[in-house]
Amino acid sequence: MAVALVLERKDVLSLRDIDIPETLGPRDVRVQISTVGICGSDVHYYTHGRIGHFVVEEPMVLGHEGSGVVVEIGAAVTNLKVGDRVCMEPGIPDPTSRASKLGIYNVDPAVTFWATPPVHGCLTPLVVHPAAFTYRLPDNVSFADGAMVEPFAIGVQAAVKAKIKPGDTCVVTGCGPIGIMVALAALGAGAGKVIVSDIAAPKLEIAGRYAGIIPVNVAQSSLRDAVRAECGEGWGADVVFEASGSPRVYDDALAVVRPGGTLVLVGMPVDKVSFDIVAAQAKEITIETVFRYANVYDRAIALIASGKVDLKPLISGTYNFADSIEAFERAASGRPADVKLQIRMM
Repeated sequence: MAVALVLERKDVLSLRDIDIPETLGPRDVRVQISTVGICGSDVHYYTHGRIGHFVVEEPMVLGHEGSGVVVEIGAAVTNLKVGDRVCMEPGIPDPTSRASKLGIYNVDPAVTFWATPPVHGCLTPLVVHPAAFTYRLPDNVSFADGAMVEPFAIGVQAAVKAKIKPGDTCVVTGCGPIGIMVALAALGAGAGKVIVSDIAAPKLEIAGRYAGIIPVNVAQSSLRDAVRAECGEGWGADVVFEASGSPRVYDDALAVVRPGGTLVLVGMPVDKVSFDIVAAQAKEITIETVFRYANVYDRAIALIASGKVDLKPLISGTYNFADSIEAFERAASGRPADVKLQIRMM
């Protein structure tokens, strides 16, 4: 039995003991959790009880953005040792699957992902995790930074899929946590500047503090005008990342990408959306899609360790484990200036 933050059912959280299987296999490590970030999916399960066909049908431990310290290793583990500071990639695929063999293990139908029903998450003091998906943190990367690697990895995945070239001009539609992560990953990958659009003024102000990010409040001005001012009449951005999931942005996204440019779909709409295929064809744009991440965790850690990406300004608040329910209530309230809330376990 272990104390954990448990989603009992929709709208009901509790801190209590729960039986979590913790058998340490030969290629596993046991990690004492230090810090866990609260993700939008955690909040959605809390407030709605489901995401698509993933439904909370029995109590589930939340949390999948974690960092901590290795306290035990399996007999076959050679890449980590007791005492290592680490972060964990929360999705575990079947290594024998066709998707894994192709290197796209993130779309393996058999993948198990922390805090996705019925799999328990990491908001509990100790977890067992495969060493292959556990990454040592450099000395200059804090536990708080380590817990930011998971959402930042989505941004890095998007930048990799975009094949960014040095000096590219990029656009990100959506200035939520993932939108900002995408913008920072694009800059880290070599983009010269990134225009970020949204209607949330507080988050745009936070994003605008970063060198290279140009915030555009589309409630007050036109994204198309902003891109025209940066890229010239009749042209557009080299890469456009759609990170809002809003069906209202697709026309703008297609309008501001340059001929031969790339559109990367990161945000996930709740329902089917209308999409102007002819507009995409007329520019012969490349369309890429992102679902979580694969083979980029080490890249994300390296970017943070290099100092090229500073994620600390995005941490809006840190709560002790005993106050986890309060932290989730704040996250669910959606304060305009909040980007990322974290829970400190030790």
